[in-house]
Amino acid sequence: MKIFKGKIIGMKMAKTITVEVERILAHPLYKKRFKRNKNYHVHSEVEHKIGDVVNFVECPPISKSKRWTEVVKKKGKE
Repeated sequence: MKIFKGKIIGMKMAKTITVEVERILAHPLYKKRFKRNKNYHVHSEVEHKIGDVVNFVECPPISKSKRWTEVVKKKGKE
């Protein structure tokens, strides 16, 4: 199970945040590095602000576009 890390760019839906994940790739021939961004709809019941960084993982489908849920750290155990 891969954990993704991204920045919150939207919070217009109930219990859903829009998270942007940025990847850096290298061109196969020229080796120049470039960025690729992708947006995910993530289920979250915790209050956040736009610009916060969150971790999320894949889960069974919650709705038509939501297949991701936020990883919440438990207090007391680290």
